[in-house]
Amino acid sequence: MELPPQIQAQLMQLQQLQQQLQMILMQKQGVETELKESKKALEELEKSTSDEVYKLVGGLFVKRKKDEVKKELEEKIETLELRVKTLEKQEEKIQSRLKELQEKLQKMIPTAQ
Repeated sequence: MELPPQIQAQLMQLQQLQQQLQMILMQKQGVETELKESKKALEELEKSTSDEVYKLVGGLFVKRKKDEVKKELEEKIETLELRVKTLEKQEEKIQSRLKELQEKLQKMIPTAQ
């Protein structure tokens, strides 16, 4: 059975939305992992009694002031948290569009048969 062009177009749009959702979920997972690592690093940094710490820069460890590294980590955590929120909003929008499209297709398919 050949599907009408309108339904084929809707199905292609559905597949594209599913791919976009998958990409967003992968990005979100990566950002959440980086966020956890940064929070753990900040937690360990706060336990340190030294005024200087070593920070990995490229392939080298560089001695830095603890306060500078702490500030950098806090800023990074703030940025990552914003990125997670943005990705969550995108995820919600795409899931909503997917649901609408699926409902629309379910209404169209019985009439095409």
